[in-house]
Amino acid sequence: MNKSASDTKILAEAIVFIALSIALYYTSRAYFPFLHLPQGGSITLASMVPLLWFSLRRGMRWGLEACTIYGLVRILGGDLYYPAQILLDYPLAFGALGLSGAFRSRPILGVAVGMTGRYVFHIISGLVFFQEYAWAGWNSIAYVFAYNATFMVPELIVSATIIAIVARRKLIGIYT
Repeated sequence: MNKSASDTKILAEAIVFIALSIALYYTSRAYFPFLHLPQGGSITLASMVPLLWFSLRRGMRWGLEACTIYGLVRILGGDLYYPAQILLDYPLAFGALGLSGAFRSRPILGVAVGMTGRYVFHIISGLVFFQEYAWAGWNSIAYVFAYNATFMVPELIVSATIIAIVARRKLIGIYT
């Protein structure tokens, strides 16, 4: 297969994995709206797994591109408050999930790195734009870390668990 055909195959695969993530996210919002937090962020039905899986399959370059595109698509139905916040919470935060592709031989570490990258961008956004929403009696910095952890920690646990099963069954690179 020539490079152009190979790139086309990977691009088509990226589109499918992005679509799966979008479908899982919106299914979560429709059926479990109580898991969506007031200033953004939600616990989903493993909506990050397809993006992480794709990144682990195709490597960091393709992963960063696909995850950033996912972030751009998510802007359309996202929680938008400030122009710079949009960049931090969507293309940059979700794009960071693609970092997992640098750890193809250690998928759980890859998931942890990608999700931590996403968490860091949400923290930066929170520190710049959302400190004013701190819970009564909370330090604003502690609030930002805790608020983002309320959805990122469960997302990390679910994603790492599913990717561990996929990796154990040797499905990450299936049909590549």
